[in-house]
Amino acid sequence: MKKKRVGLFIIMIIAYVFILGLSISLGAADISIKDAFYTLFKAIPFIGNMLHAKIPYTMTVIIFKVRMPRIIMASIVGMGLAVVGTSFQAVFKNPMADPYILGISSGAALGAAIGIVLHIGGNQWQVSTITIFAFLGAVLTTLLVYNIAKVGRSLPVTKLLLSGIAVNFMISSIISIIMVFSREELQQIVFWSMGSFNAASANEIAMAAPFIIIGTLITLIFSRDLNIMLTGEETAKTLGVNIEHVKKLIIIISSLMVAAAVAFCGIIGFVGLIIPHILRLILGPDNKTLILFSALGGAIFLLLADTLARTVAAPAELPVGAITALLGSPYFLYLLSKNRKG
Repeated sequence: MKKKRVGLFIIMIIAYVFILGLSISLGAADISIKDAFYTLFKAIPFIGNMLHAKIPYTMTVIIFKVRMPRIIMASIVGMGLAVVGTSFQAVFKNPMADPYILGISSGAALGAAIGIVLHIGGNQWQVSTITIFAFLGAVLTTLLVYNIAKVGRSLPVTKLLLSGIAVNFMISSIISIIMVFSREELQQIVFWSMGSFNAASANEIAMAAPFIIIGTLITLIFSRDLNIMLTGEETAKTLGVNIEHVKKLIIIISSLMVAAAVAFCGIIGFVGLIIPHILRLILGPDNKTLILFSALGGAIFLLLADTLARTVAAPAELPVGAITALLGSPYFLYLLSKNRKG
C-alpha cells in the first residue's frame, strides 16, 4: 500500500508540473514549455546564476505578472476546496457533502452582488472592494447558519445541514431579486458567480493563501480524530475524542477556507466533491492520506480547468465554474448510477 501511495504521489507531481508548463506556455502570446521553465529557473536564486542566456523582458512580464498569479491562485483554491470537501464528507458522514453545503457560496455571492449593484469600486489593502464584500458575506452567512443550528453547546449535524440548505435558498432568492431590479449589472453578477481567475494578483494570493494553507494544516492535525469519528460517535467518545469540539473547529476552519476561496475567484463547484471521491476509491478512507492527496489533486484539477477555460475559446475566456461542472458532472452522475445499482 505504501508503494502504491508513493507511486501515485510521484505521478500526481509529474502531472502537476506538466500542466503547470502547459498553463504558462499556452495563451495569446506563444511561449514554448522549454522557455517557460527556463524563465522560472532563471528567477530562482543560485540556479538562475548558472543560467547565462538572456530572457526577453516581455516574456518575463507575461509569465510572472499575467500567468503565474492565476496559476498560483488556481492551485491554492483547488487545494482548499478539495481539502474542505474531504473534511466535510468525514464530519457529515456523507460522501455527497461538498464545500458549499452550508450556504457559504451563496453568502459570498450576495456580498459580491451588493458590492456590484452599489458600484462600490476601488481597492482596500490592494484588494478589490467586491472581493472584501464577498468575503464578509461568506463569513456572516457561516455565523448565521452556525448560530441557527447550535443547540446549547452541541452542534447537531442534521440541523446544521438543514440550516445551511434553508439559508442557501433564502440568499439565492435575494440575489435573484437583486438581479431583476439591477439588469445593468446582471452580466457582471452572473459572470462573478461562475468563477474566474482573470483578476488574480500577488496581493490577492497573499490574502487568500494563509486561510487555505493554515486551514489545511489544522485539518491534517485533526485527521486522526476524523478517522475515529467515522466509526460512530459513541465509539469516538470512548476513545477520548471530543466530538463537539472537533466538529465545531473543522466546520469553522473549513468555512473560512471556502470564504477565502469564493471571495477571490467566485463560485467553483465539483472540486471538493469529485477529487476526494476519486482518491478515496484509490487510497481508502484514511483521512490523513486523503487530505494530503486531495490537496495536490485539487490543485491539479483546478489548474487544468483554468488552463482550458482561457485557451479553449481564445481570445474569449470561459468561466472556470462551467469547465469544472463540465468535467465533474459526468463523474457525479456515474457515482449516482453506480450507487443505484448497488
